[in-house]
Amino acid sequence: MNPAQHTQPRAIVVGGSLGGLFAANLLARNGWDVEVFERTPEALTGRGAGIVTHPELFEALAAAGVAVDDGIGVRVDTRVTLARDGTTVSARELPQTLTAWGKMYDVLGRAFPGVYRTGAAVSAVESHADHATVTLQDGSTHRADLVVAADGFRSGLREQLLPSARLEYAGYIAWRGLVDEARLSPATHAAIFGKFAFCLPPREQILGYPVAGDGNSIAPGQRRYNFVWYRATPDDALADLLTDASGKCWRAGIPPGLIRADVLADMESAAATLLAPQFAEVVARTAQPLFQPIYDLTVQRMAFGRIALLGDAAFVARPHCGMGVTKAAGDAVALARALAAHRPVEAALRAYSAERVQVGQAVVEHARHLGAYMQAQLRSEQDRAMAERYRTPEAVMRETAVSRQF
Repeated sequence: MNPAQHTQPRAIVVGGSLGGLFAANLLARNGWDVEVFERTPEALTGRGAGIVTHPELFEALAAAGVAVDDGIGVRVDTRVTLARDGTTVSARELPQTLTAWGKMYDVLGRAFPGVYRTGAAVSAVESHADHATVTLQDGSTHRADLVVAADGFRSGLREQLLPSARLEYAGYIAWRGLVDEARLSPATHAAIFGKFAFCLPPREQILGYPVAGDGNSIAPGQRRYNFVWYRATPDDALADLLTDASGKCWRAGIPPGLIRADVLADMESAAATLLAPQFAEVVARTAQPLFQPIYDLTVQRMAFGRIALLGDAAFVARPHCGMGVTKAAGDAVALARALAAHRPVEAALRAYSAERVQVGQAVVEHARHLGAYMQAQLRSEQDRAMAERYRTPEAVMRETAVSRQF
């Protein structure tokens, strides 16, 4: 080969979820040879979690070469807050498009021209003077010019690179679920299906919105309604919720199918007692509810030689601001931009880190602000009274999952 001839730089993206796919697509479009290593044995299909879109997310999709049309999600124009009896106590116009994890995964996966490897569990990464290496659990070693750690909020690569960075439990959980549009009663469908809806029972909060249904369909009658229900949960109660019927405690998160029947029954009973009847129905008719403990995580740097942290591998923000996927997409855009503007790779990653650490910190702090009411529920009466002052329906509807410049 002619020494003057340019060789294509190679990148390995560890983690094949949405953040990893954003990075893979953007790098590939910028001339990188990209391979994605996903640890799960099969492609990450079938996940139905709802995602709130923001203008920044659409900009990142366009930069990744994904054509966005009306089929990307379900549009709503109105936000409403329901009282315990199901009547509307407040409403405001706020147009927004709601999509689903599976829909985003599908469009990003189809756009990616490189190699997507499943069953590729990474055990270690190293950065060297002129390359980086990724070692898989099967013992094989893979060389690249750049490694992107996009392996999620329990990132094994972050643990290797920043062992002192720890997830901090916020003192509450979020029950989540999806119910098929066709399973809702006509009255509930008319009241909330076409809206971003809220209910604020004492010491709790639930919200819901429509998303794509099976096969990512957004056709009327084939969509789903997605709910997120925040409930204060002290550490000892959390440990009980994470324990399956055999007595095993799943500290890293219990698989939905292993949540005990008594836990689900208690949750449905609480829904009937505390929530507006429309939300109680949504919860009761959800086939497989799940819950996630709410965490905060921040880091001081996102660059380690030729290795970059991205998305939830670096900053984990509470879901109130609805910025998780948008933040990861923004990281990917900034990473591609820095690599195009700076040489060598290490200098580009330092510039990327300097920019995105500030953004990540701001998103986490904003999410903490929005979640302060829930966190106060395990504190003193005075703390709860202070938090209550900032939990009017108008404030919640105005600030939840609304884009702002970070």
